[in-house]
Amino acid sequence: VDEHYNHLKTFKAAFTEIYQGDGISRTESGTLWLKKPARMRWEYHVPREKLFLIDSQTAYFYVTGDRQAKKTPAKNLDDLRSPLRYLLGKTKLEKELEGLSLAPDLTPLQPGDRVMRGVPKIMKDRVSEVVLEVSATHQIHRIMIHGVDSTITDFRFSQIEENVPVQDSLFRFTPPPGVDTIEDSQVTQ
Repeated sequence: VDEHYNHLKTFKAAFTEIYQGDGISRTESGTLWLKKPARMRWEYHVPREKLFLIDSQTAYFYVTGDRQAKKTPAKNLDDLRSPLRYLLGKTKLEKELEGLSLAPDLTPLQPGDRVMRGVPKIMKDRVSEVVLEVSATHQIHRIMIHGVDSTITDFRFSQIEENVPVQDSLFRFTPPPGVDTIEDSQVTQ
């Protein structure tokens, strides 16, 4: 898996994000783009249009129709999606996840996939376990993040395209007319 992702320059996929916790169940979907170095764009389409973008230096969050967009330095970001941008960096899963091992007790969503689990070294105060579902071709199809507060955020990826042309402009945030961009230390949904 490390070898596969360390050789990618760009990544595009459809995603579904399922959140469960605190009596809430929410499903959202859209398109994810990643591009070296450390740039990502989550375009949410369903149920509501919104954008989460990291241009390698700054993170932005904007909900279509709002009068304000939020921004914060990427290094200060405390968001479950932000570590995913490092999928396109020189990383080793064993350095990111303590106790990384196969999880034969968990059934993959897609036949033939393998499931692994580990405890993240960063965000330990918020995340108790990360579960990865990986295909035979070493693509990550699913990332489940178990919160210490018993929440589960489940990212599922499909229609994966790798090393496809992706314009740099996709990772620049330009607020729509009449929308102010404000500094916010909590750029989350």
